[in-house]
Amino acid sequence: MVLPLLDFCRGLLGGRALTCDRSGAARSAGGITCQRERYKFVQRESTKLMSMLRALGRPLIASIFIIQGYETMRRPERVAKRAEPVVRSLAELADFLPDEPEEAVRLNGAVQFGAGMLLAAGWLPRLSALALAGSLVPTTMAGHRYWEEEDPQLRAQQRIHFLKNLSMLGGLLIAVTDNCDRPSLLPRLRHR
Repeated sequence: MVLPLLDFCRGLLGGRALTCDRSGAARSAGGITCQRERYKFVQRESTKLMSMLRALGRPLIASIFIIQGYETMRRPERVAKRAEPVVRSLAELADFLPDEPEEAVRLNGAVQFGAGMLLAAGWLPRLSALALAGSLVPTTMAGHRYWEEEDPQLRAQQRIHFLKNLSMLGGLLIAVTDNCDRPSLLPRLRHR
């Protein structure tokens, strides 16, 4: 299982190869290396690969939130009517949330735009992913209530959007837990 990863890393790194003989000992062009060195090589190269994927993935996840958040801030009336039942329910649960649909939709758009920009830039990525995940739940519940659609074609379209948002929510939850191969804050504070 490790050897295909080594081959993949070798391809990325311009051909530095490690091969194994029948006993499982790793060999390089300069002679025999131990299993520990092979493990360190794989760990180092997979860390580089994960860094590249993070640098690519964060802006991709954030792009829809930046664009839609900006549009929603500029024109909240487009979605305020559909959001009204969810806004009223949330305003009853939390006093600090606006009870006017346009205000709530504009606030949600601002959170999505701001947190999307932070996530795309890689600043506070876990916190911004958490904010995006929190804003995505009411957006999904307000905008894609497929179970209320009577037209089969509209129902199918809204169900696709609902499931797309659930997929984005899953990606954001993964981003919330991604600590970039560093210990989280609590263990770092304990070791000071």
